[in-house]
Amino acid sequence: MKWKNRCCPLTKDLFLVLRKKWALYFLLILLAPLPGNSQVLTLKNAVATALDNYGIIKAKANYLKASEALVKASSLQYLPDFNLGAENVYGTANGTFGPLYPGKVQGAASAGPFFLNQNWHSAFGALYLANVNWDVFTFGRVSSSIKLAKAQALRDTQDLEQENFQQKVRVAGAYLNLLAAQRLKLSQQKNLDRATALRAVVIARTKSGLNAGVDSSLANAEVSNARIALTNATDFEKEQASQLAQLMGVTPVDFLLDTVFVNRLPASVYDSGMHTVEHPLLNYYQSRIEVSREEEKYYNRLKYPVVSLFGALQSRGSGFGEHYSVIDPEDFTHNYWSGVKPGTGNYVVGVGIAWNLTSLVRTQQQVAARQFTSKGLENEYELVSQQIKARQTLSDEKIANALANFSEAPLQVKAAADAYLQKTVLYKNGLANIVDITQALYTLNRAETDREIANNNVWQALLYKSAASGDFGLFINEFQ
Repeated sequence: MKWKNRCCPLTKDLFLVLRKKWALYFLLILLAPLPGNSQVLTLKNAVATALDNYGIIKAKANYLKASEALVKASSLQYLPDFNLGAENVYGTANGTFGPLYPGKVQGAASAGPFFLNQNWHSAFGALYLANVNWDVFTFGRVSSSIKLAKAQALRDTQDLEQENFQQKVRVAGAYLNLLAAQRLKLSQQKNLDRATALRAVVIARTKSGLNAGVDSSLANAEVSNARIALTNATDFEKEQASQLAQLMGVTPVDFLLDTVFVNRLPASVYDSGMHTVEHPLLNYYQSRIEVSREEEKYYNRLKYPVVSLFGALQSRGSGFGEHYSVIDPEDFTHNYWSGVKPGTGNYVVGVGIAWNLTSLVRTQQQVAARQFTSKGLENEYELVSQQIKARQTLSDEKIANALANFSEAPLQVKAAADAYLQKTVLYKNGLANIVDITQALYTLNRAETDREIANNNVWQALLYKSAASGDFGLFINEFQ
């Protein structure tokens, strides 16, 4: 809030009061798209719009989808690897007569008949291959990988839920702040109307010689002060509307808010017990610990060997005939199909075991690192848990104080209004001076401001309790 005038006691006190009241609560930002400025924006609609539009929520929803896809991908690790390969080449006997193997980097074969003199006889050759490799026993590596993927998906689920919860609280807080700003603006408008009416009385009495001319100057100063206060209140309202709009993901407009609940007390405000729902934020921090523990188990599995079944079926072709040699050097052809057509086939099946002994040392440190990470995450969980418990204890005290102020505020307004009326009558009859009536005007304006803040703070206190308990329904269910 930017209250620029520091000369007037009214403006200064309003600044201090507002700053103290709202600094204790979430001044959060949000706003929902409205079909038109004349349509009332309810709190439930604002929350729903924010959940649909807010960028962070959209991002975390996509992160969750990615994690769920990785769970499906990790489950497919049980399937064997099945590879198909084909290779066509053209070269000398040493390059095509011997065995070939498909790959991105083809090495030169050293096979074929030996000639005393260099020749450049060339032909086409080919290799066709089907290969199956199946890791049938991994000592729990695959199952641990699947559990890790599921833990990560659960973490992202909890992260999305806690973000949704916090966004609901932020939007509700921003909605209440904007509503309070609008109500304070109305109070400042009424104060300006009173100051204007008072100035008319003062000027009339001054012109008739019943009061000194200085009274007119003081009355004009009060009107100017009231206008400044109204301008500052309008500026504050715009700030709150902008914050609400940002949270809702819409363009700021002049929001027409629901004011039906303003002057009533929420029914659940008298519920002093704590709800037993699990706090979304604690669930998220717990899920981070579980991910770290699953990572620890996975790294621990990397030190074990892998047992595999494998099989291969292959066929090859060559433009060099079976009699190609020093004796019959002309037994070859340049014909493409004669060189690449499949010839004799071969197969092989077997079982193998692979064990990287270096992993015994490497994984030991990786496991130790994850253990320390898990302990660190547990420390964070404990800290957040302590903070939430402290807020839960504080929430009932906030509600009690808010209710006390709510009950006292009407008495203050009535007393201030009576005093202002009395001072006005006395002034008109020449029994009070301008200082008396301006002081009464200031007292009444402050009382009306305190009343609006007191009414709003009851709902803010209930929202605070809802946020502390992790149960947003405690607050939103008050709005039917």
